Amino acid sequence: ESSFSSKHDSTFAAVKTSAHAPHANTGVSTQGCKNPCGIFLFPLFLKSPFNEHVAKMKQNRNVSSSRRKSRKAHFAAPSSVRRKIMSAPLSKELRQKYNVRSMPIRKDDEVQIVRGHYKGQQVGRVLTVYRKKWVVHIERIQREKVNGMTANVGIHPSNVEIVKLKIDKDRKGILERKNRSRLTEKGKGKHTEEEVAMQTE
Repeated sequence: ESSFSSKHDSTFAAVKTSAHAPHANTGVSTQGCKNPCGIFLFPLFLKSPFNEHVAKMKQNRNVSSSRRKSRKAHFAAPSSVRRKIMSAPLSKELRQKYNVRSMPIRKDDEVQIVRGHYKGQQVGRVLTVYRKKWVVHIERIQREKVNGMTANVGIHPSNVEIVKLKIDKDRKGILERKNRSRLTEKGKGKHTEEEVAMQTE
């Protein structure tokens, strides 16, 4: 223990004394460097000014930040997860009406393409949600094949905007659950200090 503290003190003193000492030949200050090469040499146990703005490490150890693992999880996702990933934003009118920003796209929704080669004012009905290829097929969005037949063109849901929802019992439940004004009034499930005090009593 004593040897470590003495070593720590001597190293710190060396850095401190040589911090503004000019080099013998050039007269250039090394500014915290023990050698005149211009490379900063801070011991690991000293606080470096360069480490103050370094981003903090992620807290959840169960979630990987690896690009390889993220891509694998995305492309190997099951159909239930792909349904949620393949969500499309609602139009301005629907957003004001339901107070919901986006919804998982489904067959018979009416959408408008807002990005890409096929963007335009024409509204089309969703014919197929092709989850295997991450695309949707929209009526009248087709191309001609070499043999003269037509084929549907796949459009990613992020490139469309839902202008009319196919409403059924399940869709109503989802819209009610996702209603942001209701969540704000409810406090998003957070407990107030009065509720906590009442529960502890």
